[in-house]
Amino acid sequence: MLGKILSLFSSMILLAGCSSDAPDIRAICLRDDIGNYVIKWETDPVMEGIVKMTVSDNPDLFANESPIIYANIKDGVATYITNDNISRKYFRLSFNDKYARIIGARSAAMDSVQNLRDLGGYSTTNGKTVKWGKVFRSGELSNLSEWDSIRLDNLGIKTIIDLRTHQEALERPIKYTKANILQIPISIGKISEAPQRIMEGRMKKGDAGVYMEDEYLQFVTDNTEQFAKVLEPFQNEDNYPILVSCSYGKDRSGFLSAMLLKALAIPRETIMEDYLTSNQYINTTNLEDVVKHLSTDAQESITVFLTANEGLMDLAFHKIKKEYGSTEKYLSKGLHLTDKKRERLKDILLY
Repeated sequence: MLGKILSLFSSMILLAGCSSDAPDIRAICLRDDIGNYVIKWETDPVMEGIVKMTVSDNPDLFANESPIIYANIKDGVATYITNDNISRKYFRLSFNDKYARIIGARSAAMDSVQNLRDLGGYSTTNGKTVKWGKVFRSGELSNLSEWDSIRLDNLGIKTIIDLRTHQEALERPIKYTKANILQIPISIGKISEAPQRIMEGRMKKGDAGVYMEDEYLQFVTDNTEQFAKVLEPFQNEDNYPILVSCSYGKDRSGFLSAMLLKALAIPRETIMEDYLTSNQYINTTNLEDVVKHLSTDAQESITVFLTANEGLMDLAFHKIKKEYGSTEKYLSKGLHLTDKKRERLKDILLY
């Protein structure tokens, strides 16, 4: 079971001092129901010895910190107990003072922001790793609580890229003033009609599926130039940390994240895992009072709109292949990511 969870979260990180006989070490960090950090690991082959854990608010700064946990490597799990639900913690794991991993929890706890996640920790095809705390993705930021604003402060967000349409941004403006907000709207096509159709009982599950398919196809056919603009701020190291935001942090943010990870040479299966992780962090409880009065067709349609569906991302990748020949050509010709720009991204974002 642990192996499956470790694979799903793909939170592996490059070992310090790589060698041909180095063990395969996989580690993840989860939050339990009361906010403690549960750190799990496994090694292949099985190792004996001690793992030392250091904690920091900054994934790049562990030098002055002393280990806060010592555990037997064979235990495979340790818990960092904290009542701090405001700052975000990262951990450096040192196995027998020889092999190191830096990990963080994939999600960031928020009161009123859907699906806020860190893109750090994913491994590339050539053994490098995406840095933690550099790129985040989330749902809209229009209803921030006071604590959520402090949490964003603690993340150090310098740039927010809002992918919502001008109308969405006008109706629900971002309530955060300590970052540079770049609005680069990605159109959502006919989905803008969906809420009214649902309320009027004119939407079925199949209709919702077609709407979603059209949106993902339009990411490629109608919005490629806009996504290319979104990627431009990623070339400037002064813009980081960057938060990419849309309505639920699932579709527009999901496609952008997929292309960014692809440009960093993250494997396709890992990209899909990241995309599907939205299903764990979209909370629909705020819709319960409205949904319970709707028809079964309406409820099923809403579920379709709020679910990350592997088939939709596959559809976008197939469209890319049809229009450009390959994802690599789409990155270079469609998104204008030259070899130089991709190397720049890797220099900034990879360990």
